[in-house]
Amino acid sequence: MTEVRWVEVAPGVHVRRHEELNLNCGLVIGQRRALVIDTRSYHQHGEELLAAVRELTDLELVVVNTHAHYDHCFGNSAFRDSQIYAHTLMLEDLIRTGESQRAQIVAHMRDTDRPEIARDIETTEIVLPFYVVDSDTEIDLGGRRVELLYAGRGHTDHDLAVAVPDAEVVFAGDLVEEGADPHMEDSFPLEWADTLRALMSKPAAALADIWVPGHGAVVDLAYVEQEAAVLAQLAERMEEALLAGALGVDALMTAGRGLGMVQETLRDAAVRALELRS
Repeated sequence: MTEVRWVEVAPGVHVRRHEELNLNCGLVIGQRRALVIDTRSYHQHGEELLAAVRELTDLELVVVNTHAHYDHCFGNSAFRDSQIYAHTLMLEDLIRTGESQRAQIVAHMRDTDRPEIARDIETTEIVLPFYVVDSDTEIDLGGRRVELLYAGRGHTDHDLAVAVPDAEVVFAGDLVEEGADPHMEDSFPLEWADTLRALMSKPAAALADIWVPGHGAVVDLAYVEQEAAVLAQLAERMEEALLAGALGVDALMTAGRGLGMVQETLRDAAVRALELRS
């Protein structure tokens, strides 16, 4: 991994890719305010991100959480003085799962000999977003608008993307993944492709050719279209298997083979498809 730094992908639109999980955070600078996209995994990470933001701008900050997974929102505590936006269902999910997420990641850090990080996560306050939306919402940064876009269920039931129309950039959160399979554990695998295509068709995103995934390298529209095509094939194959009477995880995994996804991804997708059909 190269040095962690801001990369300007369009005028006033910056991406910071972190070593942990190849996580991307975004910064969009307007004339009066600046928008931070996602806040990292715990308080100290959030503070590091805030310090990095302040290297580029001293404007009032607005924050967007793309979804409720800890690596995208547990750093909110460092931004508690800012307006924090999220989808309504993200708030509900974080209230419901925040402490269980904390317990799981603390246990993982201890099991992998990272007790300092475990302690940092244990002491992080989970700060909830206050400004919640359930449909596309425009935020005025002064001389520049951004749009929070909701297209349906995919990686979660509440993924928000952030479009910067004047720069033709979209921050897609974990609806788009580069360098690894789409994460299926909380997903809607039979709907994800339709959601991604609906996002691409929205006016604020339709002209964008710079797409920032939640994790990995910045990609172009062709990459996103290809990811949607693979997800559509997975959904079609699993739907056919379900219609044919497949009731087990192994049968659905078999239906999804040959699409370039690892076994763990197929298993998680199969489990979710069965859960959502029950």
